[in-house]
Amino acid sequence: MSENLTSEYASIEHANPDAPPAPPAGGKPPSRVAVQWKGPGTMAFDGRKAKGGPTITIDNTGKSEPGPVDTLLIALAACTSEDVLTILEKRRTPAARLSIEVEGERANRVPARLTHIHLRYVVDGEGIDRPNTLRAIELAVTKYCSVRDSLDKSIQIDWSLVLNGSADGDG
Repeated sequence: MSENLTSEYASIEHANPDAPPAPPAGGKPPSRVAVQWKGPGTMAFDGRKAKGGPTITIDNTGKSEPGPVDTLLIALAACTSEDVLTILEKRRTPAARLSIEVEGERANRVPARLTHIHLRYVVDGEGIDRPNTLRAIELAVTKYCSVRDSLDKSIQIDWSLVLNGSADGDG
């Protein structure tokens, strides 16, 4: 992180002085997004990368768009899916189709944080076997997904697999 950015962040009211240092040169740059409230009478927000680009809408009520927790679950599924697809492709058994159904259980108190997440992967493709697909899912969830690694470690995450229409073998 450049000296200017460091001093800029230090001046932010809620900056964490104990935050880990920036990654070394050549590492991932910080993620920056911009969020805009859609206005009175709504609890909806448009978000996008800070430099511009497509927007997504998050509806805190969950009535017209996914809510914040739904969006987090979507991000987890998308992040792990990228890794699963990449691992299967490297094994020369690319998926023809992949979808993930995600269920997040929440605490019955405020804040209603996630306590358990189940990811149900539905994968179709020729030559794909169950043990290697389960291993790809395990690596994605436990090692490679930065979204998962950013979540509280106390959140239990498990998974199951439906491979070419056959549902057995839980993670």
